[in-house]
Amino acid sequence: MSSFHSSITRFPDARERQPFAFVAERLWLDFVNTDTRSRGADALADFDRFSSWLEAARVLDGERSASMRRRAAQQPAGALTVLADARRVRAVLRTLAERGTISNEARADALAEINRVLGRSAGTRRVELRGDGSFARSFVPVGDAFAGLLIPIVESAADALILAELPRVRRCADPRCGRVFQDETKNGRRRWCDMAVCGNRAKAARHRMKLHS
Repeated sequence: MSSFHSSITRFPDARERQPFAFVAERLWLDFVNTDTRSRGADALADFDRFSSWLEAARVLDGERSASMRRRAAQQPAGALTVLADARRVRAVLRTLAERGTISNEARADALAEINRVLGRSAGTRRVELRGDGSFARSFVPVGDAFAGLLIPIVESAADALILAELPRVRRCADPRCGRVFQDETKNGRRRWCDMAVCGNRAKAARHRMKLHS
């Protein structure tokens, strides 16, 4: 059995079973936030976790996610290629999120990466009715099924450029966090990726400082 195949069939440890965080308000920013190596397991550590994240993000439904896992077991080289590509895209989008408003280079690099992914992926875009009654856009690739996995993510990033949303992209005020998010508040003063986690941690720290002052 190959090392890749064993990596997608092993039982996940307790840390990996934790739910993914979707706090960014935009798919591309939630994808950037999958780089959780400083806090635990990277969501792109292997193809199984990548597929699980796509399912949790509602990019894939359960049936397609299972189908992609089976294909990954049959075509490990193709799965490893798209995983490496996903990490490359994520790194470029991280730079766009953090420096896109001040760096022409960051915007140009992101645009080139978005167009690279879009240009090599052929398929059909559809609107589908989900089991819970909601609707969602989907991309059904023609040919290489792996190639289409990143399409919804780069389209979300493209929307951020087209709609001029970058000035509202924020980094969590907790320096230990590193997550980014779209600030949808009216006053544009959201500071925390998740008030229940980072926000409360900051409040607790301020409280401790008052007690010791």
